[in-house]
Amino acid sequence: MNEVTFGQVDAVPGGKRRLAGAVVLLAVSGVLIAVTVWGRAQAGGELTLDIAVGAAGWLLSPLLLWRPVPAALALSVLAALSPAATPVSSMGVLHVAQRRPFPVAAAAGAAGIAAHVVQGLWQPSRGISFGWWLLLIALGYGALVGWGALIRARRALLMSLRERARRAEAEQGRRVAEARMAERTRIAREMHDVLAHRLSLLATYAGALEYRPDAPPERLSQAAGVVRAGVHQALEELREVILLLRAEDGAEDGDRPQPALGDVPRLVAESRAAGAAVELRDEVAGAADVPPLAGRTAYRVVQEALTNARKHAAGRPVRVVLEGRAGDGLVVDVRNGLREDAGHAPPPGSGTGLVGLTERVRLAGGRLDHEAAAGEFRLRAWLPWPA
Repeated sequence: MNEVTFGQVDAVPGGKRRLAGAVVLLAVSGVLIAVTVWGRAQAGGELTLDIAVGAAGWLLSPLLLWRPVPAALALSVLAALSPAATPVSSMGVLHVAQRRPFPVAAAAGAAGIAAHVVQGLWQPSRGISFGWWLLLIALGYGALVGWGALIRARRALLMSLRERARRAEAEQGRRVAEARMAERTRIAREMHDVLAHRLSLLATYAGALEYRPDAPPERLSQAAGVVRAGVHQALEELREVILLLRAEDGAEDGDRPQPALGDVPRLVAESRAAGAAVELRDEVAGAADVPPLAGRTAYRVVQEALTNARKHAAGRPVRVVLEGRAGDGLVVDVRNGLREDAGHAPPPGSGTGLVGLTERVRLAGGRLDHEAAAGEFRLRAWLPWPA
């Protein structure tokens, strides 16, 4: 730890606090030195050396705040010359014990004891033997070192608790941010799964209205009705998704159940109504026993596959195969032909749906593979189905 000089006190953080501490040290040490010198005067001793040593100790006492070890050693030297420096020497050892490791504090205490040994040999105390006097001095310095070490340990414990509290608060903030991000990702995934399929159907009908303005009025009215109904249904599904995401974890939506494997035929029928050539082959043994998570994920896989087929390969046939049994797992295989115009620009957002779908399947405990080969796009998902 870098120390600072007395003149730099206002240039460092806490300088004013240290200056106030220096004033307190001067006041306390001045009173103690004055009492000691007055006691020596009552005993009738020579006061010239005591006054000089006391004044030097009083002036050195503020340095304990900036350079505690050198200041404590200097005060110990003064204590060897006169009892007038004993109070500030004791204060120096206590201060070192509060701010430095125990070995350094013990060394400062030993220096203080050695200084008083010299003092006792040079100026013996009246009314008490040298041995008892030295024992009292050693006990006093030992108590000062122990007291200072205890204060230092308590201060370190409080700092550790504050740091731990700060880290816990920062960790809590990080967890809240991660939870918010996860919820936003979840909402975005649900929005994509629900709305992308519905809006792609609407785009198909709107395209028919745009490119066949010469169609009979009844056909135009029918297509417009389908668009209106589709928009209404998209808004309803959006409301259901928001209500579902606002609910507590594990809560059921009371209005309409979540999609399951049994809803795949309805999904295929909607695509067929929009003009897509979709073939469905259901070879699942015991479809009613499919776990809800696996069935819902399989539905989303088919939904995303049909949506991508309308976006990237409109007019190409699509084949959907469902197969599996308890213990073997549930397999969803969707294939569609690729567009012949390779230069066709893909719609905006291409590829993000498969990324979210892959994550959804992984979270359900399965795996998802997709590739474009032999003139067709293949999407295959495997989902766990315990026996």
